[in-house]
Amino acid sequence: MHSFIENYQQHMKLSIQNITKVYSNGVRALDDISLEMDSGMFGLLGPNGAGKSSLMRTIATLQQPDKGQISFNALDIFAHRHEFRKTLGFLPQEFGVYPKESAQSLLNYFAILKGVSSKRDRKLIVDQVLELTNLQAARKQRVSTFSGGMRQRFGIAQLLLNDPKLIIVDEPTAGLDPAERSRFLNVLRNISAENIVIFSTHLVEDVREMCKDMAIINKGRLISQDNPRVAVQSLKGKIWESSQSMDLSLIDTSQIKLSDRYDNNNQLIHRYYSEQSHEDLISVEPRLEDHYFLSLNRS
Repeated sequence: MHSFIENYQQHMKLSIQNITKVYSNGVRALDDISLEMDSGMFGLLGPNGAGKSSLMRTIATLQQPDKGQISFNALDIFAHRHEFRKTLGFLPQEFGVYPKESAQSLLNYFAILKGVSSKRDRKLIVDQVLELTNLQAARKQRVSTFSGGMRQRFGIAQLLLNDPKLIIVDEPTAGLDPAERSRFLNVLRNISAENIVIFSTHLVEDVREMCKDMAIINKGRLISQDNPRVAVQSLKGKIWESSQSMDLSLIDTSQIKLSDRYDNNNQLIHRYYSEQSHEDLISVEPRLEDHYFLSLNRS
């Protein structure tokens, strides 16, 4: 039988086929979801409660689906759970830390738990993950004193200790300030070149900047799977901006309102419309946010 390690040396592919999960309270968290992913950053977008975390937990084999199959490099992850987990790195929304330990000593401890028995090998890999996550200068600092962004990067450092090929990060930038968010996204960008990184978020801008492929889910169902650039390009010439002060009787307000923003206290509204319906409507360049809100509106 081929191992996961032998298989991912040949190709990298995650296949999710018709996954359904209904919890004991009757909530249908996942409803017949099918997705295909290969190397690089894959963005999973959806509002809070859409089913993103349920899908992440299922892919991480932390819960069994009621129906469907997931394979990594053509091998069933539930039938080969132990082997699969050796290739998996998972950063959930909340993860525990040992507050009195330094980053370096805690990573050394995690490396022992992951089977790195040689002290020399542990030092080498701990130094590597500290460098990769920009934590080398803070290696002797207690993790309890870390900022939110540093803790998230520490979470990535610990999951990289076993050189995973499939990495799952669930809402990793929530609550981070712009500088910390940028540093964290750069870390993910660096590790995604040869790995599959599934990036679950409700922040559209993170996906726009990072991902070569994306899916939108809502109410447990897959709404779309697209390349972000292709998705935006498909809306060219169909996004129109109007001012809130404009006489709404002049335009067809039955068309889909996507989003709004403020410019000098003037509310500007984005709408989806196949052609200009009034001369005061301004054609604007589409954004990924427009595709996202249009997809949710149609779901």
